[in-house]
Amino acid sequence: MTAVRTLPKLNSLGFAKAPADTRVLVAMSGGVDSSVVAAMLADEGYDVVGVTLQLYDHGAALAKKGACCAGRDIHDARRVAEEVGFPHYVLDYENKFRESVIDEFADAYLAGATPVPCIRCNERVKFRDLLETAKDLNADCMATGHYIQRFDFGNGAELHSAADGARDQSYFLFSTTPDQLDYLRFPLGHLTSKAETRALARKYGLPVADKPDSQDICFVPNGSYAAVIEKLRPGSAEPGDIVHLDGRVLGTHKGVIHYTIGQRRGLGIGGGEPYYVVKLDVDNRRVIVGPKEALSTRTVPLKEINWLGEGAFDAVAERHVLVRVRSTRPPREAILRPIGKTHAEVELLTPEEGISPGQACVFYAPDSSRVLGGGWIWRGIT
Repeated sequence: MTAVRTLPKLNSLGFAKAPADTRVLVAMSGGVDSSVVAAMLADEGYDVVGVTLQLYDHGAALAKKGACCAGRDIHDARRVAEEVGFPHYVLDYENKFRESVIDEFADAYLAGATPVPCIRCNERVKFRDLLETAKDLNADCMATGHYIQRFDFGNGAELHSAADGARDQSYFLFSTTPDQLDYLRFPLGHLTSKAETRALARKYGLPVADKPDSQDICFVPNGSYAAVIEKLRPGSAEPGDIVHLDGRVLGTHKGVIHYTIGQRRGLGIGGGEPYYVVKLDVDNRRVIVGPKEALSTRTVPLKEINWLGEGAFDAVAERHVLVRVRSTRPPREAILRPIGKTHAEVELLTPEEGISPGQACVFYAPDSSRVLGGGWIWRGIT
């Protein structure tokens, strides 16, 4: 009689061994989401190690509210680890963060772009440097509190939107590579509301159960991009002209860094029809304005493509996909045309307004929740 071979049962993180034999590094920001992930995995019996990154000056952070990585948040992450009972470390990533995220943010903003530093932080700090640290600590995987789903159907891990569309963070994680995705886990992606997360925090008795969500970019207090740029690049706020698309000078401004594509309020030119910022001419220190219809965009050029779909990115001439050009906007129908392995052009079937270089364009499968990757919007938008 032939013996029947049974495959070992996988644990909740997808490993064929007991939770106690599975080490998982949890990236802890000090907020309720990552705290719940750590507590949940510890409760399931995993060998949890918590790590919090100090990303910028700790002294300045202590006095700042509403950001994800401030000194208070480091303290909160440590408290959670102590109360739940797992080791916790704070790593000084200040230099890495400045080199990989802040400097590029400042330079891109000065060049008239609208950068998204949270994507670069995930790509270059959390999912690159911290992930390597996790491997150095012999962790089997790294878990985060992001609202996004990871599925493995046997052909490699796939990235999918979160079950809760209001909390979905796929826009900020499009640049996650296939190798990184193999190692990452997102235990909150299946939850259908933030209320469920807070209920779990109360279940585990976490001191951060009712802590407000972070709102600002961690190094941009109160959303004042211009103030940060002036501090990082002294002398960058040079005055210039506000110019209509037809060439008329309508007024003056105090620095291009105070304006973004699509802005209407605060132009200081008053009277007549409403004007919107349609272009930033950094070289000539001009803010170009025009009517709302001038913001309409149909063709979007992309660079630095990260492809998470099947096959080679440039294997087909075009694909019908859904794309998101802003984190706050719903996906729209589009045609994706590769131009080599790392560049592409997206044709929006319905024009969008206020698209700016420096933002991300994220691709989604038209018939499922799968994230197919994305790229960075750059020059030549029409």
